[in-house]
Amino acid sequence: MRTVVLRAGATALTLAATLLSSAYVTAHLKNPAAPLQPTVVKAARAGGPTLGPSVQPGGGRPVTSTYAS
Repeated sequence: MRTVVLRAGATALTLAATLLSSAYVTAHLKNPAAPLQPTVVKAARAGGPTLGPSVQPGGGRPVTSTYAS
């Protein structure tokens, strides 16, 4: 008897979570007009800030081993 109640409760909880999550997803649809990435403001005058990638290659030797004692 106890296992039947536990299985019924687990099934009800699973169904409720599925229904509520599908209702949430359908209420928050994707906006096809939204840009994939935000636009970058370009410098308006000469000598202004330079925008570019933040990761720059270094001048050090490449790592050939990660072993540490």
